[in-house]
Amino acid sequence: MTQGNGPRLVCIGASAGGVEALSMVVASLPVDLPAALLVVMHVSAEGSALPVILERHGDLPARHARDGDAIEPGRIYVAPPDRYFTVTDGRARVTAGPTEHGWRPAIDPLFRTAAHSHGTDVIGVVLSGALTDGTWGLAEIKRHGGVAVVVDPDDVLHGAMPRSAIQNVAVDHVVPLSEVGPTIVQLVKEMGESRPATAGAVAVNQESPANPGPGTEGQGPSGFTCPECGGTLFEYRNGAMSRYRCRVGHAYTPESLSVAQSRSVENAVWAAIRALEERAVMLEELASRMQHRGTGGRAPGRLRDEATDLTNRAALIRNVLLEPPIPGPDVGPVAVDTPGHTGEREPRSEP
Repeated sequence: MTQGNGPRLVCIGASAGGVEALSMVVASLPVDLPAALLVVMHVSAEGSALPVILERHGDLPARHARDGDAIEPGRIYVAPPDRYFTVTDGRARVTAGPTEHGWRPAIDPLFRTAAHSHGTDVIGVVLSGALTDGTWGLAEIKRHGGVAVVVDPDDVLHGAMPRSAIQNVAVDHVVPLSEVGPTIVQLVKEMGESRPATAGAVAVNQESPANPGPGTEGQGPSGFTCPECGGTLFEYRNGAMSRYRCRVGHAYTPESLSVAQSRSVENAVWAAIRALEERAVMLEELASRMQHRGTGGRAPGRLRDEATDLTNRAALIRNVLLEPPIPGPDVGPVAVDTPGHTGEREPRSEP
């Protein structure tokens, strides 16, 4: 159990449905709360108005975290778009880096670094969201003596993320959404005064094939490749939990890896369709040019036959891709919470 180093921290992770959940939580927090709120929510890389929204719903001032900020109690620090937000020795770190679970920002890096740096002075809170981001980090908070709070999965629209935390971590409090804020207030009051400084936090991408990080075991090549960069994924275990990280630093849980693999396969299939259709068009153009010049003999006909065959193959693959998916295991409403740049995600309410 690690003693704290700096101000008391309430680290909150959210994703799909997170705007509404966070707004309700901050509305019940007093302006003199003797702890800082550090918030990570999965948002688009293009921008986020989350600090403005949170200020409108509560009394605490909120803004995007800036690299080097001294973390002060009674304030809300929000992860900026497309950047990791972590904490070391009472200061914010805002950095780029390989995505975790397909996201940047991601919840686990904040939870991990807060646990390693501030120990028993950390409260970790998992709100609404799909998939499993936050589970591994919440386990680290518990391992370092912090407190784990999770919203009741049945009380939010997207309950997969809190459900994963409950299933894999010895959570201290599972409460309805309306009780998350009051629970935070009570827990902060129960915390003692700031403890003597101890060792600082680890880097956000501490885990690597050569350095699996504290609390992990069974590290080794997984037999899978990274959907982002194609490198070997190494497996890490923490109790019953598993996660994967490549040498570059892309990281996944089994659930987020499955989603990323699905997206990678779909992109590859669309690329194959494009290549087949482009080849068919080129063969048709060559056949037309030969026929126009009166050259080639039977070649134009053979080219057109090949083009027709390629077009039929592309159509067959396209029809298979567009068929309804075969029902699989229930891992939550992943379409709402799945990162990607191919337009497959359903609309969501994040800012």
